Amino acid sequence: MNDAFQKMFAQMMQSGQEMARVFNPALEEVDARAFEKLVPTMPAEMLEMWFGRTFNREGLDAKTRLLLTIGAITCQGAVAEPQLRLTIRHALEAGASKREIAETIYQMSMFGGLPAMQKALEIAQEVYADDEEDAP
Repeated sequence: MNDAFQKMFAQMMQSGQEMARVFNPALEEVDARAFEKLVPTMPAEMLEMWFGRTFNREGLDAKTRLLLTIGAITCQGAVAEPQLRLTIRHALEAGASKREIAETIYQMSMFGGLPAMQKALEIAQEVYADDEEDAP
């Protein structure tokens, strides 16, 4: 990240924290990564409705759209960790295998670079480990 982006990001975070404090003082120090625990994975039917054939009946299914989203987030440097984590969970729910998710991330190394690929793979492994811990 360059200095201008870091300044902009810091200002956005500060603004968000100020808004949270106004809405609810308890939200002032919210960890963005904690949001993923608050949002459950959507059922496959909802994923298909929102990301699949409902809005593009002859187009891509939800699983394919979510794999593409994982690829796009990876190419951006995998800096949107909460979004990547949630998208990986949704892709699994939509029927993607861990192998398909890994292949999608590997493919992005040519476009986003090896560090972006490595970061995305680490995030995916954390999601898998979290899901295994939460399993009954």
